[in-house]
Amino acid sequence: MRDVLTANRVTEMSQARIPAIFMRGGSSKGVFFHDRDLPPLGPERDALFLSVIGSPDPYGRQLNGMGGGVSSLSKAVAIAPPSRDDADLDYIFAQVAVGQPVVDYSANCGNLSSAVGPFAIDYGVLDANGGDTHLVRIHNTNTSKIIHAHVPVEGGRHKVIGDFTIPGVAGSGARIRLDFVDPGGAATGRLLPTGNVTDTISLGSDGEFEVSIVDASAGCVFVAAERLGLTGAESVADLEARGDLMAMLDRLRRAAGVTMGLAETADAVPPGTPKLGIVAPPHPYLTLANEEVVADRADIAARMLSMGQIHRVLPLTGALCLAVACRVPGTICNALTGGGDGDLRLANPSGVLPVDALVEVEQGGPVARSVTAYRTARALMEGHVLVPGA
Repeated sequence: MRDVLTANRVTEMSQARIPAIFMRGGSSKGVFFHDRDLPPLGPERDALFLSVIGSPDPYGRQLNGMGGGVSSLSKAVAIAPPSRDDADLDYIFAQVAVGQPVVDYSANCGNLSSAVGPFAIDYGVLDANGGDTHLVRIHNTNTSKIIHAHVPVEGGRHKVIGDFTIPGVAGSGARIRLDFVDPGGAATGRLLPTGNVTDTISLGSDGEFEVSIVDASAGCVFVAAERLGLTGAESVADLEARGDLMAMLDRLRRAAGVTMGLAETADAVPPGTPKLGIVAPPHPYLTLANEEVVADRADIAARMLSMGQIHRVLPLTGALCLAVACRVPGTICNALTGGGDGDLRLANPSGVLPVDALVEVEQGGPVARSVTAYRTARALMEGHVLVPGA
């Protein structure tokens, strides 16, 4: 029902009732709000998001909130009127840490970007009358970038049912096309933040690491699995069981954050940016659903570190950045794939994700024109979230 979010916040007994929609977008889930129903950006809003999601939780399960204990299920979104003429709405993304009282706005969530259009169409932001696809021009305020979402519609509402499937999500849905326009420099203002296609980062006793630092849709640092003594086909459980490796990967991620200018010290680098990708030639492996993926189904294998965990699929913005990196001559990712045209098939813990990137090499260097991905989305619950003591 279109007016489900029109009520003002109402306090009953000891909990505030705040209008909200719980949505899946791609391989992530989050709580969606109209910006008008929230406190202004700042400590009060952050405290509300932490309470809604159930963080910080030393048990790592977020049982006292809407989160699911992993980064892809620990998210909140606010939708506001557009602040740019080339957009239909503003989309503000909040990544909520599981074990710490941290709300991170340093990057976008590509997966939840796919749910923004359906939310806008179904819950009173935009009208979608006529045709079977509606273009929603989204301004992501985290990155100051524009996303064109081509949302399937039926009878003026988001069409949910379809036969398109994506890795990491059971069942199927109607396909949503996402075009990330001019994705370069989302975090730093430059596609290659250091000006180099490869850099060497020294971690003292851990040694030196050749990396490619690329900023497209999200800031990422890519390192070859071989350098880490890995194949790139390891499972999430295998990687996360190695506490020494996970700690070293976070040190490398933070050092890259300093190198690319995100912070002056490693401790000040945001927990969500940059993301770290381990890349390798494809090898046979079993997905989280215990399905076998043969090597020739993919062009490159990747495992990504996000908010201190190995992502169960790939963060979509990280996958988009990886696709762009594969098209930039000289990067570690490009060397593994050899460039080429058409969709890049990214092997990940949940299967194979196709992504397309358009990169042109000009006199001043490579320019990322666009990157495209396909997702499904749907609303899971509509009504109110309850916040104690708000």
